[in-house]
Amino acid sequence: MLDLPSIASAQLWAISVAVLLALLAVDFVITRRPHEVAMREAVGWSLFYLALPAAFGALIWHLYGRRPAMEFYTGYVVEKSLSVDNLFVFMLLLAAFSVPPWLAQRVLLYGIAGALVLRAIFIAAGAVVLQSGTWAFLLFGGVLLLTAVKVFREALRHEDYQVDIETMRSVRLMRRLMPVTAEYQGGRLTVRQNGRRALTPLALVVVAVFMTDLVFAVDSVPAVYGVTEDPYLVFATNAFALLGLRALYFVLHNVLDRLRHLNHGLAIILAFIGVKLVLHWAHGLWSGVPDIPTDASLVVIAVTLATVTATSLYSDRRDRVTTSVR
Repeated sequence: MLDLPSIASAQLWAISVAVLLALLAVDFVITRRPHEVAMREAVGWSLFYLALPAAFGALIWHLYGRRPAMEFYTGYVVEKSLSVDNLFVFMLLLAAFSVPPWLAQRVLLYGIAGALVLRAIFIAAGAVVLQSGTWAFLLFGGVLLLTAVKVFREALRHEDYQVDIETMRSVRLMRRLMPVTAEYQGGRLTVRQNGRRALTPLALVVVAVFMTDLVFAVDSVPAVYGVTEDPYLVFATNAFALLGLRALYFVLHNVLDRLRHLNHGLAIILAFIGVKLVLHWAHGLWSGVPDIPTDASLVVIAVTLATVTATSLYSDRRDRVTTSVR
């Protein structure tokens, strides 16, 4: 049985959860009056949510040393890169449900809150699995390698994520349980119609986003456990990566479809972390097997993301020039 290392005391956990809830409360206050988000507002909040993890990592470095701080930064970069893929799916869902622009941030906020709950559950489950023995590293590594193969195949085939709300099981189930209004009713999830309680389309899209969060949690939690075994740092990286998604969505909304090689990069990152976990498991059996350090992981992940971003923008620019010439 493994004894998972952790820098967090019960007091630190309590403070962190309180700060997280306070930030979510601020977001709910901001979105209480639905409005279309201007670029200036989105950029301002994005910078704020980038400054928070930067400051948190510096605090961890000061209090606990370099290693946990580097694990936090590396895990945060992994989670942030995976969250961009989340945003692309969210964009497709909002379009499929014809969500008005002034309601988009409320949908995203519900999705983020749901994702945080799911990640907390998966993180706790992951910690329990890791405590049961080193075989868990092999399990997590296998999951990530299989996911990487799936993502890479889809990227090579140029398969786009398709959203058909009529075939979504969660949507069909909700429609069976309760009637659904034809129009959005502001930011309300339910209304009283013809003497009975009815769902609004906003409730359906929130459920759809929540189910999407469930799928992404299966990949993201093992991925960050491949960077650090500390459940607190796993929680912190997920929390900071998710908190800024609402604002980041509006910053990247017009360029998400231009990141055409993002899935190639995510597949490489997932495969790399999968191999890292398998090597870590094997290193526990025989010390001759190399154990990839966190610093090297951060370099590989950063170079991969920079490369696929550059190639995506180059390919998009080349295609635009070719189209304009024709």
